[in-house]
Amino acid sequence: MSMVEEGVQAQTHASAPPQDMPVETVLHAEHDQAAGATAKVEGWTPDGDAAPQEGESRAAGPASEDAVIEAIATVHDPEIPVNIYELGLIYAIDLYDDGRVRIEMTLTAPNCPSAQELPIQVKDAVEKVPGVQSAEVEVVWDPPWDMSRMSDEARLALNMF
Repeated sequence: MSMVEEGVQAQTHASAPPQDMPVETVLHAEHDQAAGATAKVEGWTPDGDAAPQEGESRAAGPASEDAVIEAIATVHDPEIPVNIYELGLIYAIDLYDDGRVRIEMTLTAPNCPSAQELPIQVKDAVEKVPGVQSAEVEVVWDPPWDMSRMSDEARLALNMF
């Protein structure tokens, strides 16, 4: 049994994910058709937002992955006219139900002139998302970034087809 399946099986009988388990793990497990996972976690909606309780707004729950991605997409490498998400610089986004967000990102090159500022810009953008209490951004170099990680939109914007 995979860790995702074990997480789904454990969550089937729980009312919410444990504090230290990334929400992303639970959300991806719900949609993991290949593993046959169909468990539903009480209090969570398929789009990744916490289901609002009576008298509570949606913004009071953990942030959705889509909202975090939208925030990240506001950050641009100053040398490339494409946002860093479309460039493929974001390797992982972990959402926790207590409002923490952990992001792994890379840069186009180790000697990137924006190496100091881009992670800070990502952290600041993500921390503005409703439901995010704190964000941690880690720069990783493995696997190294290459142009194959860019989205079709980024390739089109850079005329790289």
